[in-house]
Amino acid sequence: MTAEPTKPQYAEHRKFVGPPEKYDLASAGQFSLLTALGLREGNTLLDIGCGSLRGGRLFVTYLKPGKYFGIEPEQWLIDQGIDTEVGRDLIRLKQPTFSNDGNFTLSSFGRKFDFMLAQSIFSHATQAQIRRCLSEAKKALEPNGIFAATFFPGEQNYEGTEWVYPGCVYYTLEYFTRLAADEGLACKPLNWTHTNQQKWVALTHPEHAAAVPELADVARIGVLEQQVQATTRKLNDLQKLAGLKLLKKINRLFRGKK
Repeated sequence: MTAEPTKPQYAEHRKFVGPPEKYDLASAGQFSLLTALGLREGNTLLDIGCGSLRGGRLFVTYLKPGKYFGIEPEQWLIDQGIDTEVGRDLIRLKQPTFSNDGNFTLSSFGRKFDFMLAQSIFSHATQAQIRRCLSEAKKALEPNGIFAATFFPGEQNYEGTEWVYPGCVYYTLEYFTRLAADEGLACKPLNWTHTNQQKWVALTHPEHAAAVPELADVARIGVLEQQVQATTRKLNDLQKLAGLKLLKKINRLFRGKK
């Protein structure tokens, strides 16, 4: 009789913020997206709903000291993230700043940010909460800043008045774009894969909307680079083959003279 495989055990701080088996993929997806959008080590980042530092563990490591800021109402998630995902030594070195504000008071840090991130926050939020967050983002986002966010696209818009968790809520892209416009922000859909089929968008000040990179172009460049590398390898193989054939001809000539 074959024993059933043991199911993996996941820590509570990982299970609380989403599918724990995708914790690492969600982390990598956030980091790769923001760097594709232009995030560099000297920029400031506000991670809205940073949770157990799923993405924060990469951003804190990457950014220079004092550049990472996180908002998370559940302090135990931050503590668990620091203790098990990041480590206290790195926190002392990188000096991130955290807030337990639960009302999307992004301006509470008293500064503006180059980048903002709201990964799977609007997928649980009411329209009023989204408006509150976007209104605050308008005030706290640098003139050329980018706010990357996700929501679940659907055919209808959630009209409830309560935060939904662990369940999810849905909005149409058109309505979400209108919510952003009402708060003075432009909303641009992003061609970027999400581990749970949410939709990525880039929110900016309207005058900066055209500066958001076309990520599809980035993807095409990657494909072209792979094609060039493959073609180069084939060319090298052909050159080696041609050289081998030439050597064989030379050998036959020498043999003929003997």
